[in-house]
Amino acid sequence: MALSGRVRAMEPKRSSAKSSAFATGGKCAAKARATFARGRNTVTRAVVTPPTTHDNARPDTTLRPVSAAAVDSSKALEQFRSMGGASRYASEAKSSIVSIGLSIHTCPVEVREKMAVPEDKWEEAVKQLTSYPHVEEAGILSTCNRMEIYVVALSWHRGVREVEEWMSQYSGIPLDELREHLFLLRDQDATSHLLKVSGGLDSVVMGEGQILAQVKNVFALGENVEGFGRHLSGLFKAAITAGKRVRSETSIASGAVSVSSAAAELVQMKLPSNSFDGCRVMIVGAGTMSRLLVKHLVSKRCTEMTIVNRSAGRVEELQADFPEANIKLALMDEFLPLAAEHDVIFTAASTGVIITKDDLATMPAAAACVDGKRRLVDIAVPRNVDADCGEDANTICYNVDDLKELVEANKEARERAADEARELLAQEQAGFEAWRDSLETVPTIKRLRGKAEAIRATELEKAMGKLGDGLTKKQMKAVEELSRGIVNKLLHGPMQALRSDGTDPAQVSQTLVNMHALEDMFDLKNDGVPGSRNGKK
Repeated sequence: MALSGRVRAMEPKRSSAKSSAFATGGKCAAKARATFARGRNTVTRAVVTPPTTHDNARPDTTLRPVSAAAVDSSKALEQFRSMGGASRYASEAKSSIVSIGLSIHTCPVEVREKMAVPEDKWEEAVKQLTSYPHVEEAGILSTCNRMEIYVVALSWHRGVREVEEWMSQYSGIPLDELREHLFLLRDQDATSHLLKVSGGLDSVVMGEGQILAQVKNVFALGENVEGFGRHLSGLFKAAITAGKRVRSETSIASGAVSVSSAAAELVQMKLPSNSFDGCRVMIVGAGTMSRLLVKHLVSKRCTEMTIVNRSAGRVEELQADFPEANIKLALMDEFLPLAAEHDVIFTAASTGVIITKDDLATMPAAAACVDGKRRLVDIAVPRNVDADCGEDANTICYNVDDLKELVEANKEARERAADEARELLAQEQAGFEAWRDSLETVPTIKRLRGKAEAIRATELEKAMGKLGDGLTKKQMKAVEELSRGIVNKLLHGPMQALRSDGTDPAQVSQTLVNMHALEDMFDLKNDGVPGSRNGKK
């Protein structure tokens, strides 16, 4: 199956009762995957440990068994043909929301940087993903700490296989090697994960605010992209709301709350005097990360700095926005000569590697205030500081992975706030799941309406045949309108019973009960759903 290798979940288990439940489910999933792997003469070592879900969430759907069609493609083709091709997955459960990707928790920066998807390639990447036959919708959250792909998949195991194939092709990393670092979450586990990410609970610096802005950016990028359909649009809306509530209703955002602020705090902790006094500080890049760096350096009384950028415009904006800081401007072609004159260098540029071990070998030692050792702090992905720079005897290097140390310093206080945040996230997830469940009735509404219309048209044709040609056009129109009126009146009650705005979970549950009753009553389960793939805009 597509999940050979080590597939890791995102979060440790939090209670013995929940751990027991998930352990049982994990065995079922492993057994299903092992059975499928033996059929293909392959060895499967997949380990899926779903993250903590909430008590008020609906039962876990992660462990749906592999269908016979997945094992025998000839049977699947035969079934598809027998159904006329109109509803090839009518017999399966509703489409799954799947999250698959890499994060700082499971994957080194060397792999993550190869999977990074910049904004100008985002729409094309979504188009490529949704061109696969089992991927209905797609969205990509790509940051310095994570690269996560969210898809709505028909036949989820096939969808996962197609996403894995795309990831391997995009990054140039062999699939077997890539799988060593992937995590995989499905349905409630996937939606719960995105809400935690947006709330800052999955960040290296718990509660950091930058990730919420990045989730908002995904929603903004997807607004006019066809492949970012209503399910993912609704999910990212819920994630944004959840992220806002966590920060406004808990204290999780206190202290260092972004990669930039954590970088400034980490360096301050590691300096001999625990202060930037006397240090010559440089920042490479003038984007959002650099702006936050300036803000947090100023708050730590570091007001002397040089900012190096490809153009002067953004640096001049920073000079205007931070008049309390003495910011010197330099262009990128001056970087290496100026780097030799600075003690602490933060890099946050989008230019790739800009400094190597050979460059450092030509530079004099740093000032005595840093014990003669130059600090290179690389918070860019892809990295700006070459991996071999750490081998230089007079240089100390940090990257985004090193920020974990700072998290430990504030772990206890942040965990208390995180417990409050989880309660809020549970509420938001319940609302999203209720909304998504309410969409289940749409195919039933279409089937019921279609069946009623087919019967009406057939019976009208029979009646017209018996009446002969003696009717005027006005009389024929009156008879047709009569038939439509009768059908509409009869369908009004059932249609009302199938409609829900998704805001009340109890109402949604009753609506689903009504849906199943009407499907049995009118034999709708075997009727094809008119139209194309659900979820596309």
